[in-house]
Amino acid sequence: MGPLFDRLKIIFDEGHGVQLPGLRTDAAFAPPGEVRPAAVMIGVTDRAEPGVILTHRPLAMRQHAGQVAFPGGKLDPGEDAVAAALRETHEELGINPSDISVIGATDRFITGTGYDITPVMGVLPPDLPIVPNPHEVSDWFEAPLHFVLDPANRVRKQAEYRGRLREYTEIVWEGHRIWGVTAAIIENLSERLAWEGLIRG
Repeated sequence: MGPLFDRLKIIFDEGHGVQLPGLRTDAAFAPPGEVRPAAVMIGVTDRAEPGVILTHRPLAMRQHAGQVAFPGGKLDPGEDAVAAALRETHEELGINPSDISVIGATDRFITGTGYDITPVMGVLPPDLPIVPNPHEVSDWFEAPLHFVLDPANRVRKQAEYRGRLREYTEIVWEGHRIWGVTAAIIENLSERLAWEGLIRG
């Protein structure tokens, strides 16, 4: 634990203590039937200017090939979202769960492919040795937290999805195109956090 964790925990708890209408979701596009629980890790690096760890999915994957994502995946039997996010981060990037100080779970996001994703935020030391699992991650990068949370860096776009017009968010940082579910989770988190105060300390 450290000063960043303490500041982030305060604004996280404050931001999640109120009802926020209009958060992003793709629930209207989800297939009928029960959605499958999943979790992702929003890993924030403990720096003077915090970053967030993101991955690129391999091009050979059946779904969302090449897209930017948070480490994460489906919950195993008996797991909660925190346990799943920590496990998936270890499996995908080799980051030990003991190196991540968990802040908490933020707003769930229902995807158009039928997943009920719980994003979990945690703080980790900077410059940990990261060893991507090539079956799940083709590359990874660390984007500045203030950049991805700043609404000025978001562009709202539209595309046809399953015969319907779907609105989505796009964030581009140094050639990395963050969009779809990942960008929507970031956008929802930005609405929750007093992130400007966090960055200024």
